[in-house]
Amino acid sequence: MRNPVGPILRMGDEIDKVVAAIEDDNPGKEIEVIDRGSYVRVQGEDRITLTQETLRAYLGADYAIRSLEAIMSSFNGRIITTSDSITWEKVSARRDALAGKE
Repeated sequence: MRNPVGPILRMGDEIDKVVAAIEDDNPGKEIEVIDRGSYVRVQGEDRITLTQETLRAYLGADYAIRSLEAIMSSFNGRIITTSDSITWEKVSARRDALAGKE
């Protein structure tokens, strides 16, 4: 995979549901899950997004996307957070978009 981006999550009960939410929010994109025992690396190529709406569908209506920070020990790429989504993108993606190379 060229330009892998995404979260690195501490092992926990929510992992499978978070991965399923990421897969749902990125249809048609290959999402790779690498289990390292104490943590899981979740990655897609160039850009992946996770929305609060999808995360709540899996983890309950009260789950706030900012709660993901408690299990996200690190990430690959650049992270962009809003009140209702998290996006991981390759570091040069914004530069490429501004230059019309996307």
